[in-house]
Amino acid sequence: MKKYSILLIFGLLLVQLPGVSTYGQKLKKLDLYLLIGQSNMAGRGAVEPEDQTPQPRVWMLNKNQDWVPAAEPLHFDKPGVVGVGPGFAFGKAIAEASPDANIGLIPCAVGGSSIDAWKKGGFHGQTQAYPYDDMLKRAKKALKKGKLKGIIWHQGESDSSPEKAAEYATKLTDLVNRIRQDLKAPEVPFVAGTLADFYVEKSPGAAVVNKALEELPKWVPNTACVRSESLVHKGDDTHFDSPSARELGRRYAEAMLGLQQKK
Repeated sequence: MKKYSILLIFGLLLVQLPGVSTYGQKLKKLDLYLLIGQSNMAGRGAVEPEDQTPQPRVWMLNKNQDWVPAAEPLHFDKPGVVGVGPGFAFGKAIAEASPDANIGLIPCAVGGSSIDAWKKGGFHGQTQAYPYDDMLKRAKKALKKGKLKGIIWHQGESDSSPEKAAEYATKLTDLVNRIRQDLKAPEVPFVAGTLADFYVEKSPGAAVVNKALEELPKWVPNTACVRSESLVHKGDDTHFDSPSARELGRRYAEAMLGLQQKK
């Protein structure tokens, strides 16, 4: 009986949310944001009640490509470990700053993926996925419901060996230009996030990756970089804990809004 009551309440919530009927069939136009990268974008933090409390104007494109109220975990790359990332906090902060907008999040991050997997035909063995190709399919589906307003990126742990890190700046610049071209959004704001300080301590090549991320705005217009200083890990020296992931999401939102205001 308790389970039935919970399902009934959730169903009533969906019906009452503005502009929605049967999982978004009548959803209003969305301001769309693409969430890409590897595990710290997908999220590995513990899910808490605040992460599953819907915000009426924040939506997500789920694994089945249906629009549903956003809640963590947003991603589905590795169902056994996926958790809280920066995406939902980012979406809520953008919505708070844009009271007349409906926000649509497009989760596409793939844990463990290198930047080489983020190109056409790029294959990721751990998840048997094609991160870039899958992202394009999902983004093009999402674009039927609105306009792409921004992209956030967190990736680089898989490219932090000295050999790979040396090529990261060139590959990152190519990635941004390629996504903009393929999605026909040549000026869409792009915000990258640095690898955590705790990760740099154990992987010296990560500092080279961070330099490339921080210098991206020098080489590519309408981009920004947010830093991960003061954020902490969940106990594994690699993944942000839930409070840190949420804080990173808010930093992404602040940088994104700054870029949008310049246009």
